[in-house]
Amino acid sequence: MGICGVCFRHCHIDEGKLGFCGGRICKDGQVTAYNYGKITGLALDPIEKKPLARFEPGSLILSAGSFGCNLRCPFCQNYEISWSEEAERVAEQAEEISPKRLADLAERTQDRGNIGVAFTYNEPLIGYEFVRDTAKLVKEKGMKNVLVTNGTAELAVLQEIAPYIDAMNIDLKGFTDRYYSGVLKGNRQQVMAFIREAANTCHVELTTLIVPGENDSEEEMRELASWVSELRNPDGESVPLHVTRFFPRFHMTDRRATEVRKVYRLAEVAREALPYVYTGNC
Repeated sequence: MGICGVCFRHCHIDEGKLGFCGGRICKDGQVTAYNYGKITGLALDPIEKKPLARFEPGSLILSAGSFGCNLRCPFCQNYEISWSEEAERVAEQAEEISPKRLADLAERTQDRGNIGVAFTYNEPLIGYEFVRDTAKLVKEKGMKNVLVTNGTAELAVLQEIAPYIDAMNIDLKGFTDRYYSGVLKGNRQQVMAFIREAANTCHVELTTLIVPGENDSEEEMRELASWVSELRNPDGESVPLHVTRFFPRFHMTDRRATEVRKVYRLAEVAREALPYVYTGNC
């Protein structure tokens, strides 16, 4: 049996078995990344799709994803590779790509406008070893590294990858423990600690998906924005916040899509405390 140190769960994993996230395995008593180099998605995306609004605007970035996630968001947009029966099947069919091969591919696509590699689609931090090893090679080529994450990881994991990451978009999915623990099966305090430290290391932007009846009150947005207003990126600028619209998906098809006017109103509320607020999915 091995103990995983990636997130607050600290899964005790039996030999040959997977942890809660489905991306880490115990081998010879040590917990390692079962999904290391197993790529399920690869695309050249606009940087704004990450979303990043104030980092290399107008550029493209090679986006790579694997499988597995340490949260259980019932509305997951990428459930086919994150957590579902489909994800288990996808894991068996994933293409193995080495860090060198991915870094070389990023370099070869520079002539198409690519600035580097984004680790995204599933939760990249459950396979942080691959992120670290690839990002180091990408950095050596003079290119950029971006991380799109739920921020549910120990600070020791952040320290492993921080020297090589240029920008992050981190989900701050809400601002109540009820929502984080009860609905998402996560830990808000760990995410907040991760965000606070990440903003000291690279450019950080945050995303809050507005789910009707869960995290859509003006009071909660004011509290969230007030906390974010205390953060600063390394250049001294306020951390941008993306307020995005929910669409029914996966296990949460019992709700309607968030009203556009609600998203716009909550963005206005956030702007009471923040200079950089963007709306998405509208």
